[in-house]
Amino acid sequence: MNRFPNMLGPEGCGTAAHFSRRTLLQAGAGLAWLTPLSRLLAASSEQSPAARRRPKSVIVLWMQGGPSQLETWDPHAGKLIGGDVKAIDTSVSGVQLADTMPFTAEIMDQVSLLRCVTSKEGDHERATYNMQTGYRPDPTLVHPAIGAVMCHELSVDGVEIPRHISIFPSEFSPKGGFLGNKYDAFRMYDPIGPLPDLPKRVGEDRFEARMADLDILESSFARGRRADMEANKTLHRKTVERATTMMTSDQIGAFNIDEVPQAIKDRFGDNGFGRGCLCATQLIETGVRCVQVTLSGWDTHANNHQLQSARAAQLDAAFSATIKYLQEKEMFEDTLVLCGGEFGRTPKINPAAGRDHWPHGFSVALAGGGIRRGVVLGETDPEGGKITADTKHAVRVEDIHATIHSALGIDFTKDYQTPIGRPMAICQGEPISQIIADA
Repeated sequence: MNRFPNMLGPEGCGTAAHFSRRTLLQAGAGLAWLTPLSRLLAASSEQSPAARRRPKSVIVLWMQGGPSQLETWDPHAGKLIGGDVKAIDTSVSGVQLADTMPFTAEIMDQVSLLRCVTSKEGDHERATYNMQTGYRPDPTLVHPAIGAVMCHELSVDGVEIPRHISIFPSEFSPKGGFLGNKYDAFRMYDPIGPLPDLPKRVGEDRFEARMADLDILESSFARGRRADMEANKTLHRKTVERATTMMTSDQIGAFNIDEVPQAIKDRFGDNGFGRGCLCATQLIETGVRCVQVTLSGWDTHANNHQLQSARAAQLDAAFSATIKYLQEKEMFEDTLVLCGGEFGRTPKINPAAGRDHWPHGFSVALAGGGIRRGVVLGETDPEGGKITADTKHAVRVEDIHATIHSALGIDFTKDYQTPIGRPMAICQGEPISQIIADA
């Protein structure tokens, strides 16, 4: 059953710049207020299922701490809840963003924006878990993150570096959960230089001797444990093999952005997050399935406008540059980009000039392969009193996961068997038909 039966025009709960060819032809002159018909028909043809391919990778731009929708994706300038933010027009007619995001405003016609996301978790740790796995925390098991599910479900050949990577990790970094820690994200920090601990600390002869000694220990350990080894219950040998393969692989160059022209680095931003996003594009090009890049510092219980604006400036440059660079490298249709945090910020500004936690209506942006372009779904109450979950366009966290898996061609209804024999579906949501390109 479709939980999102309609997308209304500028006067309704949702705004969209994507309509079907049949709808446009039937509407005729009555749609003169929309983008010119020829342009939309061309976009519809360009996005036809026959001409599209499934994305192969995901880049998650993770805004740790809870970005304010009102200072970024969903401004209400001039309203009591709007604070000091100003709104600017975008490349999608009738859609505005906060003036903190001018570069993103220029490429909004390449993005699907959900302004109506709701969660039942208002605590950082629980809400982060919810957003990254699609499930609320459960004391009996740990669910796998998006990247872990991708690596489990989508095979890839010839990749000698980790296929699931977290840049600027925290205690909330994505994990493999009950799929196993081999699906945990590989953790790295600022890619301004080469990865640490990869170069051999001894000469080649001594290194080979150490590996031979290790093989003797491994063989001794395996005696009497053959069944466990064959059932992969002990993965030490495989872990060592993967590590040594990575150490000698030419693909580790994907972690290093030193050789990238300075003009390209400047587009992403001269900061860790910008460099992380640039590195993510290189990793995806090498064959990595999922890269999460974290920008922290959004938890603004005081001095909200100044702090949010500073973070939004970094996000604006890096997000827009990521979209454009993927297009220039002809990787946009092969990559799905997700940008969001664990929740939003309250419409009410507190006495410390801050905004508090608000899971009742916040924004998440998606772009790239499998996602429609120029769609804005839902809105928050301009007066701040109405909870988005009460509206028919509310999007649940699990619906975002179902949408991503659907775009990737993963059967999100598939049941896993957890280590305790409990069946667990990959996702319990429903795809958001309005933003899926082939819906």
